[in-house]
Amino acid sequence: MRSHLCISLLTLAFLTAGCTSHVTETKQYSGFLGDYSQLAMAESASGKPTMRWISPDYHAAKYPNVLYTPIVYYPAAHPTTRISQQTLDQIRQYADQKLKDGIAVHKNLVTQKGPNTMVVRAAITAVAGENEGVQFYEVIPVGAVIAGTMAATGHRTQNSALYLEVEASDAQTGKPLIKVVRKAFGRTLPNSETPITLNDIRPGIDEMVRDAVSFSAP
Repeated sequence: MRSHLCISLLTLAFLTAGCTSHVTETKQYSGFLGDYSQLAMAESASGKPTMRWISPDYHAAKYPNVLYTPIVYYPAAHPTTRISQQTLDQIRQYADQKLKDGIAVHKNLVTQKGPNTMVVRAAITAVAGENEGVQFYEVIPVGAVIAGTMAATGHRTQNSALYLEVEASDAQTGKPLIKVVRKAFGRTLPNSETPITLNDIRPGIDEMVRDAVSFSAP
């Protein structure tokens, strides 16, 4: 009887508090990349899990030039009580500049399509606050109930998260060369009502961009 009670309480904790997924789930794909069927779980340069596909035809040295397309929100982002329009603009501008500058370290940025050139386009598909996963100290009956109650009342700490989708394609043929769907975490938020700012998301963007441009290195 006691074991059944513990299992039920732990199940309640997982359902109400939720476990944070470290990669973008299939249902969260935005449609920006069109075809996601070839994506597979991989490890980023920083050791973080990511969904990725690299064409066997891709060789970094073959593409010294990049036609860079500014980052967009896809679908279009709208301000909420937690994320203002100013913050949305700041996040997009910061991520865009970081990605562009990161690519420029390894590649020549060009303004027209041509031979030996990749077109790089990217989209921020979500900025969110997500409940943290169940911690070790919560995996006891009383702890599970407390964790579930905190999540239900909005007082549980959250992870700030940003979702990014990136595609690099051959500028002349349009053939995809690299596809990446990445989720990165920023700072921890005190609760589900705390406004999300650029400073919260910035660490996630920095890490994500470093991993993304690692493919550009010769």
